[in-house]
Amino acid sequence: MARLLDVYKGTVVPELMKKFGYTNRMAVPRLEKIVVNMGVGRAVENKKRMEDAVRDLGTITGQKPLITRAKKSVSAFKLRQGQEIGCKVTLRGKRMYEFLDRAISLAMPRIRDFRGFSPDSFDGRGNYSFGFAEQTVFPEINIDKVEFVQGMDVTLSFTGGSDEASRELMRLMGFPFRREESKEGKARA
Repeated sequence: MARLLDVYKGTVVPELMKKFGYTNRMAVPRLEKIVVNMGVGRAVENKKRMEDAVRDLGTITGQKPLITRAKKSVSAFKLRQGQEIGCKVTLRGKRMYEFLDRAISLAMPRIRDFRGFSPDSFDGRGNYSFGFAEQTVFPEINIDKVEFVQGMDVTLSFTGGSDEASRELMRLMGFPFRREESKEGKARA
């Protein structure tokens, strides 16, 4: 079983039940899915960018990416309807927890000048989004073979619908949130 799933079942669920007063284990918020997205707008100019992005995203997630296409034509971006502009993967179950564990314990510490992610990136329904500036922070990617550095967006979708419960769940699972400075500390700096 995935290590982070064991942490969720063993320590996170009892803590959340105690803190938020849940009487049933099934009412406790849980991670439902993770969507990893790479927007490759420059693939319009160079097809190799899309191939590299699909290869890297597949290597990182362990699942074959779905290529996304433009829904509308936008002349300012030299974009036609139906052109390939990105790729995405939806992770569920064991792979979802394994990806999140690798992201928290291996990839995030490799980010240069990393001070944590914003605790305010919730959407009002308990879902959280963050991004990586480059795919090379994942140890699965061989830096020597990377021709194009590409960023990615990650969205964590939770059941439960509350930002506070989702934030606490993520904190208990070891997600690195940025510590908010006091207003006096910001004024002095």
